[in-house]
Amino acid sequence: MFFCAYNTFQAQNEKPSDFDNTLKNLQGFWPKKHQTIDSIFSRFDSDSLALKDLIIKSGKADALEVESYALNKLGEIYRNIPSYDAALEAHFKAEKLAQQAKNIPLEVISLNMIGVVYRRMDLIKPALDYHKKALDIANSVKDPSQELKSSIAVSQNSMGNIYLTLKQYDLAVEQFEKSLIIEKQYGNKLGLAINYHNLGYADEAKGLLDLALENYKRSLDYNEQINSEVGRVICFISIGQVYIKQEKYNDAKVIIEEALKKALLLGDQFYISYAYINLGWAQKELNMDEEAEFNLKKGLEVSETYGLKTSIVDAHKHLSDFYKKQNDFKTSLFHYKEAIELEKTIFTERNMQYVSDIIVQYENEAKNNQIIQLANENELVKSKMQRNQTIFWFAILALVITAGIMIAINRNRQLRHEKQILTLEQDMLRSQMNPHFIFNSLNSIKLYIINNEKENAVYYLNKFSKFIRKILIASTEKEISLEDELDTMQLYMNIENIRFSNDINFTVDVAPGINTSNIRVPSLILQPFLENALWHGLSSKKEDKQIELKVYKDTDAFITISITDNGIGRKASESINRDRIIKRKSVGLTITKARLTNFSKRFTADYKMEIEDLYDDQNVPVGTKVVVAIPIHSNSLKTA
Repeated sequence: MFFCAYNTFQAQNEKPSDFDNTLKNLQGFWPKKHQTIDSIFSRFDSDSLALKDLIIKSGKADALEVESYALNKLGEIYRNIPSYDAALEAHFKAEKLAQQAKNIPLEVISLNMIGVVYRRMDLIKPALDYHKKALDIANSVKDPSQELKSSIAVSQNSMGNIYLTLKQYDLAVEQFEKSLIIEKQYGNKLGLAINYHNLGYADEAKGLLDLALENYKRSLDYNEQINSEVGRVICFISIGQVYIKQEKYNDAKVIIEEALKKALLLGDQFYISYAYINLGWAQKELNMDEEAEFNLKKGLEVSETYGLKTSIVDAHKHLSDFYKKQNDFKTSLFHYKEAIELEKTIFTERNMQYVSDIIVQYENEAKNNQIIQLANENELVKSKMQRNQTIFWFAILALVITAGIMIAINRNRQLRHEKQILTLEQDMLRSQMNPHFIFNSLNSIKLYIINNEKENAVYYLNKFSKFIRKILIASTEKEISLEDELDTMQLYMNIENIRFSNDINFTVDVAPGINTSNIRVPSLILQPFLENALWHGLSSKKEDKQIELKVYKDTDAFITISITDNGIGRKASESINRDRIIKRKSVGLTITKARLTNFSKRFTADYKMEIEDLYDDQNVPVGTKVVVAIPIHSNSLKTA
């Protein structure tokens, strides 16, 4: 058993409400697109009275599209009763109205609905005719809409079901997978539920029971998401059928009993008949003979009452097996003959040959269309190639010119960058070789000589010469080791301390585990910070002058250096500088920031710098702290 009615998964338990208000809100403007119509009236699609009212009112308003939509929905209700003649009448009227309105999506939907009814009646020839007609019309549209693509998916699903009838399971799977592509593209959970179920049937027919069960459960999951009670019934029956074949008879009985309860509440005789038949089958295997006989006969009775030929065949076959098990061979033979005779009327040689011919024709048409399309594309490619030859040479010329311009621009940018670096290094050197600093240092050493302090004079002259040599060496290098940088800063502070009568307590603290000889930093990068601490923080202070330099790591990507002084603070220093006749202008900090920016370009992370004013508990300034985080880690290096 396979279920091919594409719209029978529709939820049936939604109660209509405020139908008159919905019509009133239209204010006489009736929608024409199927998607818009469905978004307005889909909540009433299980109420035959509301649909009949909608047919009358839309007919009076000459709203052909709405009337066609309502007739198709009413036809679905009739089909599920089942009342096939009434269903066909409604769908044929819907098709005619769609043609009058020149609404192709509605026409294709109507044709597919007619095909569904004929398939439910086991009339393969007209079912295939209408599904193929729907597919041909949909494929004739050059740029199909989402609605039309959904109808194409329905038709492909229907073609797959015809392949199932012919037991051409691989061809059926191919059609279902084509339909799945469209349904996945638009997220149509109803279509996904149906196609996965049909894939499960093909797998079951091929004996791939585990794969069949997996696809049935996928279908059930989508039906749960859209809350389709009919979908649950269909999946429960199919899962139960696989359980029987896997000899899980108790599991089968439980799930089919649940399916029967739901089917009876829905009143869909098609699925009621199959639920009774499969329940009887499971009970037969469990040796529940009395219950099995009752349910199989009940399934046969429902099938015969509503003319469900395929169900009648299945019921007779299972009853034949049941009576054979009971050693009632006469009754078993009767049911077997009934099944065979009815099956012949459904699948006559003429019908099967017709279906085979139609499929071959369909496949040939598809291939011919592909050949024509490829030929047209080939001609188009030829004309494009001729036109593109000229474009190609112009493009090559333009590319060469553009490349030359880009190389020139890049070279110019590189030269500007190199000039900027050179200027920064020159500014840095001028900052370090400040004439005032050199003059004052030599003056201090001269005082030691005058005062006959030879040891101090030699000591500081030695320090001064070493510092000048390091400055000159640093001016030729863009970066040095942190170890050399700290040594240079120690020399600088020793020399500057002469003019402060050695009152400044300068300490350097390197955190354990940091190898300063392996860390590279811009040369003489710390001097401006120490200079500011001296001249802006400590020069106006009388006693207890301290500068503390700390080196540590917060993260592996940076080396962090903090310079803390216990001076008068930045606000007091600014006030003093304003009142001075000779003002000390420092551009070292600006140059330092520019050099740090340039240094950081090699790394993914940029440098960080913070200047913090320090206060005591009474909010009195007690110094300034500068924290500089310089990128160092190889993992943070930029790649080309």
